[in-house]
Amino acid sequence: MTQDLYRNRDFIPDFDALMAEIAARSAELAARVTVQADVPYGPDPRARMDILFPPGVKNGAPVHMFVHGGYWRSGSKADHHLVAAPVHAAGGIAVITGYGLMPSTRLGAIVAQIRSAARHILALAPTLGADPARFTVSGHSAGAHLVSYLAARGLKERPAPDLPDIRGILMVSGIYDLSGIPTSFLRDETAMTTEEARAWSPLSAAHRPGVSRVLTRGTLETAPFQDQARAFAALLDHHGRPSTLREEAGLNHLSIVLALSNPSSALGGVLSAMTAGEA
Repeated sequence: MTQDLYRNRDFIPDFDALMAEIAARSAELAARVTVQADVPYGPDPRARMDILFPPGVKNGAPVHMFVHGGYWRSGSKADHHLVAAPVHAAGGIAVITGYGLMPSTRLGAIVAQIRSAARHILALAPTLGADPARFTVSGHSAGAHLVSYLAARGLKERPAPDLPDIRGILMVSGIYDLSGIPTSFLRDETAMTTEEARAWSPLSAAHRPGVSRVLTRGTLETAPFQDQARAFAALLDHHGRPSTLREEAGLNHLSIVLALSNPSSALGGVLSAMTAGEA
């Protein structure tokens, strides 16, 4: 029987333990910082964001938005509060954003939600003590796919969408060619159509210039995550949208989240530097 290379659980022996650790570290961090939870940015019950402030936040601080993964059909913003740690290390305000889930919310609507969330953060920034000119974003897995569209126009988007003004995007273990999703183990869980997959594949999108982009994945991830990161970086470079392509040694699709959340790790350092405006 052929293994489904998108089913990460089959390739990560400690999958459940890692998921539990990510959630536990998120709860621990949230317990020791100031959090504004469930700030609405749209009518969907899941169109909410959690804002986590660093200790001693200074006026004019950078602000960074993180979007979680879960193959567009699962995941929790509260379970990803741990990603705020490298943002806080750079003196930044972290915003962990939720969104509607497939199949009840269609993919195009989710992309629109994330764009709305970013615009809401920019509007809210002065009231938070943040500088909207210092706004960066990141995402993991499906979240990486979604944040790519903060600086891109979908294949069939007419007219051009209202994109937020962002300085940089960190895309971790992203999915950039969705053509394999409708026939994967996700076919019933997302009900993604081939038309949706074609319309919302970043490899078919038009990408805005002037945005710093970093793409990475773990060396222990399956072929789609490896191949698509290389293909996306090559596409960006071909169209004059230079990007940095990284690979995180010894990490899989979940352990890379723990690395991202650690300010002392190489990847956590990338997030801190991007937040501070150094990358």
